[in-house]
Amino acid sequence: MHWTLAIVAGAVLTVASFSRLLSGTPVTPAMVFVAIGILVGPRVIGEIDLSPLSSTVRVLAEATLTLVLFSDASRIDLRALRRDYHLPARLLGIGLPLTIVAGAVAATALYPELPVAEAVVLAILLAPTDAALGQAVVTEPRLPLRIRQGLNVESGLNDGICVPLLLIALAVADVDADVQTGHYAVTVVLEEIGYGILGGIAAGAAAAAVVVLAGRRRLITPMWMQIIPVAGAALAYGIADPLGGSGFIAAFVAGMTFGALLRRDPGDIAAFGEQAGGLLSALTFLAFGAILLGPELGHVTWQAALYAVLSLTVVRMLPVVIALIGSGARWQTAAFLGWFGPRGLASIVFAVLIVEEANLPHTPTILLATYITVGLSVLAHGVSAAPLAIRYARWFTAHPENARPAMESVRVAVHRARGQPAASDRM
Repeated sequence: MHWTLAIVAGAVLTVASFSRLLSGTPVTPAMVFVAIGILVGPRVIGEIDLSPLSSTVRVLAEATLTLVLFSDASRIDLRALRRDYHLPARLLGIGLPLTIVAGAVAATALYPELPVAEAVVLAILLAPTDAALGQAVVTEPRLPLRIRQGLNVESGLNDGICVPLLLIALAVADVDADVQTGHYAVTVVLEEIGYGILGGIAAGAAAAAVVVLAGRRRLITPMWMQIIPVAGAALAYGIADPLGGSGFIAAFVAGMTFGALLRRDPGDIAAFGEQAGGLLSALTFLAFGAILLGPELGHVTWQAALYAVLSLTVVRMLPVVIALIGSGARWQTAAFLGWFGPRGLASIVFAVLIVEEANLPHTPTILLATYITVGLSVLAHGVSAAPLAIRYARWFTAHPENARPAMESVRVAVHRARGQPAASDRM
């Protein structure tokens, strides 16, 4: 008899039973799920095929990221972002490319055998941030709203931005390793990006049309209204994938299209999809601990450990500091924004896709560095989120209201954090 389902359900019930208590401690749900995964390990869950190549892991990873990409993109108010773009633009337009460059430089320094193209793949794998791992940062009300929203928007958009970058980097690495020809690689990348965009626009428009047109005529019950965003995300993936497009790009574009056409935060109808995405994320972290991280803990090299430390510090923090030059940000703000770039869900899913689709000569090296970095991030950012958020908030609120730092005090629009109630107010 297989005990896998009972173990997974038991883990979810265990975390749910004291989830409110966890919210006030340095222990996050992601930490608990990863720890449970490591403890039960493949010896218990190994009754079924849960290798990174198995369909179970692949479907879980793909479904999770598809839902998260759609929901993250749909909750970003693009009209408000055009007015308050300065900080997100610096983090995404300057910080993200420099983070990838710094990550590639660190990889080539620590792994001399790693070709530049594969070093870039590793850097992109670890470039997306996951604000959910430091939830206290984006929900602490005493923090400057502009800083909270900057991290929130960055996390909501950078995983979607990194998908096409990863596809391009993988194609270049495959050509460099003589796995495929340059013409074939270019064709595949263009198809994945092009069909992904087209599928996303079509699915997002269809989902928005159902909400607006059928909703206006009161043809949809509240329960089915909650299903529409989930169906929209699935439709995007389902259109793009058979055509050769990237389902992830499609889900991201669909979410942006859905939110833009709805012309409001879809939080009131997106609750079910975000809750489903949250549950799938929890299961992904459980699988990460049991299947990916746990078995590799006995094979950690000094290079992988050092790369993980560098990735969470210098590789992330220095580009953020550079991106903020000329913005008027205080050094406390630069350090805070630089540190809170947790690596989580997107990096895990990207790693599973590397195992499934890539034929790179140094795949084991890339994956080990990714697993250790994500594992360290889950621990370090989870433990530090609440205390550092409180410390930074105290620094900010210690200034009199009429003498607070100018850059940090700019009033901006509220972009709802994933899983939070819809906010109708704008500050």
